[in-house]
Amino acid sequence: MSRKSLRARDKILSESEIVSFCESYRSRNFRIVFTNGCFDILHLGHLRYLEEAKAMGDVLVVAVNSDLSVKQIKGSLRPILPETARAELIAGLHCVDAVTIFNTPDPLPLIMRIKPDVLVKGGDWHINAIVGKDFVESYGGKVATVPVINGFSTTDIINKIRSMHCGDKNSL
Repeated sequence: MSRKSLRARDKILSESEIVSFCESYRSRNFRIVFTNGCFDILHLGHLRYLEEAKAMGDVLVVAVNSDLSVKQIKGSLRPILPETARAELIAGLHCVDAVTIFNTPDPLPLIMRIKPDVLVKGGDWHINAIVGKDFVESYGGKVATVPVINGFSTTDIINKIRSMHCGDKNSL
């Protein structure tokens, strides 16, 4: 199947499929970039972050937190969109090569299976707090951050909607 005929949802792979996907590209000397996140309401900050991550290698793999994982991290009112919708929206971005959904509180088990050449997180993460940093660096991989774009966060968008339409200025 040619790359152009892929639908976004065709780029969503199971954990075992994503590991095989990465192994296939790595065997051809492609540089694998890995990142993860909730991606609850897709916005410009997400797009620019993922474009910058892709620029650090050849193949961008994105792990999307499952609904259960998001609730554990963000609280009972999140996620706004279900995991399948969030994964498909991320998969639809031009810079993303493959997506998987993970159900653990953090992506370390997945990172250990994929062994990315580059591990990327947003600039709101301190480099030493990035899950998987020590593991990736242990085999010569690189860990990097991408600056965040002020004013573009899911929480900011939710709070703006609440303020405009509900008069509720409490944050999530």
